[in-house]
Amino acid sequence: QVQLVESGGGLVQAGGSLRLSCAASGNIFSIAFMGWYRQAPGKQRELVAHISSGSSTNYADSVKGRFTISRDNAKNTVYLQMNSLKPEDTAVYYCNALVGTTLRSYWGQGTQVTVSP
Repeated sequence: QVQLVESGGGLVQAGGSLRLSCAASGNIFSIAFMGWYRQAPGKQRELVAHISSGSSTNYADSVKGRFTISRDNAKNTVYLQMNSLKPEDTAVYYCNALVGTTLRSYWGQGTQVTVSP
């Protein structure tokens, strides 16, 4: 079992920045990937970025150059630094972990990010 707790969401004006954090606990040594997804009202949940246990990263095209995912293994925490935010980035952001050889998926509770024009 892995538990994920997100923090750092909020309201920001367009062009601003936010940093999301996701703290993992439980069977953390089996985590293969951690990532951030988002879901806007009326839309499907989509991948924003993920990072492997070896720190390889992957980003959605819509956030490349603006968002940075990183991890602090000592704190069992993954971060999403979001710069140059746009109103279309408004969504609930969810932390995700893929665990073990079967890549079982775990989710956090989500944190709201709202970007005003």
